[in-house]
Amino acid sequence: MAPSSFAAGAGEPPPIPSARLGPADAPVRPLLLWVRTGVARVRVDGGPVLRLKAGEGAWIPADGRSERAIITEPGTVAFPLRPHADVGAWGPSELTRFDVPRGWQDWLIQLFNLQVTPFSRSGYSPEAIEELLRRPDSRSPAPVEVGRSPDSEGVAPPAMPRALGARAVAEELLRDPALDLTVEQWAARVLSSARTLRRDFLADTGLTFEQWRLLCRLGAAVEFLTAGYDVDQVAARVGFASRNGLTRAFKRRFGLTPHEFGRELSARPGAGGLTQRAAAARQTDDLIRMMRRTDTPAAPEMLPAASTPSHTNDIHVLSWMYRGSGYLDIGDRRYERERGVATWIPAGMEHVTGLRENSVSLPLGNASTGDLQLTEPLQVRFSPAWDDYLMFCSISARSGLRPDDHNPRHILDLFAEQVAAQRALSVPMPTHPRARAVAMECLRLISEPGGTHGVGADAEIHRAFRDETGMTLGRWRYAARMRIARDLLSGGAPPSAVARRIGYAHLPTFSAAFSRFHGLSPRDYQQRESERSR
Repeated sequence: MAPSSFAAGAGEPPPIPSARLGPADAPVRPLLLWVRTGVARVRVDGGPVLRLKAGEGAWIPADGRSERAIITEPGTVAFPLRPHADVGAWGPSELTRFDVPRGWQDWLIQLFNLQVTPFSRSGYSPEAIEELLRRPDSRSPAPVEVGRSPDSEGVAPPAMPRALGARAVAEELLRDPALDLTVEQWAARVLSSARTLRRDFLADTGLTFEQWRLLCRLGAAVEFLTAGYDVDQVAARVGFASRNGLTRAFKRRFGLTPHEFGRELSARPGAGGLTQRAAAARQTDDLIRMMRRTDTPAAPEMLPAASTPSHTNDIHVLSWMYRGSGYLDIGDRRYERERGVATWIPAGMEHVTGLRENSVSLPLGNASTGDLQLTEPLQVRFSPAWDDYLMFCSISARSGLRPDDHNPRHILDLFAEQVAAQRALSVPMPTHPRARAVAMECLRLISEPGGTHGVGADAEIHRAFRDETGMTLGRWRYAARMRIARDLLSGGAPPSAVARRIGYAHLPTFSAAFSRFHGLSPRDYQQRESERSR
């Protein structure tokens, strides 16, 4: 089944701006930085600048005291990959450059996707890395069993906060529980205040921020212990300063020490295996060995299939197919995802997202239910000319490497035409090709005062609007504006902002037009909808 779909990206993409990752963005993690295109400059502790060009990577150490900065030049796409904290104990202690074989590059893009999304995968595991490493002392890893460990029933992830800033912090901690930032530092990263962040965690989850983070870390500790990591490694991976700190917290929570848990688990047949988090940890641990090779090992023959567990999002999520194909299952309906197609996955709908063999996807961003009204998936098709720009969007959305003026809502601006069209779906759309093109152009220009009236239309187009929508072109434009205004007001946008978004220069003019169409003023309509939702 095909979701609502619109063509996009036929023209040139916007230019890729410069971006930076400053010292405060990842102070306790080493990084692997791979430059796909363009130029990146890396500096550690005021030392010399390392200049990386396309096809090169760098190991960037961190010990919690080192200051490092990454700056990418305009036009650059660079992927930051995150090994775990204890990798620093055996990784190079200095900034180190290495070459990334071309055949491994799509594999690294998919690894970034696996690190920042809920995808799990069968076979996307250390076996693939072993081919890259071909180290004499390498051994076959344990089979990958993605899922909940046998003894992890009591350590499901804590409830997620709903407020956007708190949720962004929670998602980052779930991906990397050892990040040791203060509440003030977290608040600065999500453009909030420490007081607001604390309030939102407590109101949405019933836990203080510190309690939530502790449960997150203990849940991760169970996964790593189940996968066979020793207690010292686990303590470092999940953010405890010492083995003793983990032992005390673990015993308070579960009634036994990590060592006792591991011993009990090893005595049970069939226990163990790797959860998604543990498998990703092994991959990134092994990945830095790439820089130690002097030959060019063979790339994997294929990228294995992957899928997410069945889950529901509180926000709309935009996922783009860079390579191959995939699918989106909602209930008993399957929506196909093809190369170049970006799919808005609606909030509040339980779904599974899948990738077929040799396929790569990336998340491009999110939208709140107030910013975007979706009742079914919405797809947008991009030409290959947009690949680098969309990768840059994904990196900016899901890592600290982003422009100084990064606005998480910019993805909505990129899809303004499609979003406006989706909001206006209840207004009949003409099917006549030229009339539909005029309708789409009107929707694209809807935020410009008087802009829609400049769209040219001949007699044939006017006739198509009357025959196929029951409205003149002028009336159709008016109805589309009012439909969009209604959805924006229902989402909580103030009337003055709604007026600007749909092309009215003055609030009184908009209020009069809205009142004529709906029989209520914008404020009265908004108050009525608010009362209905209580």
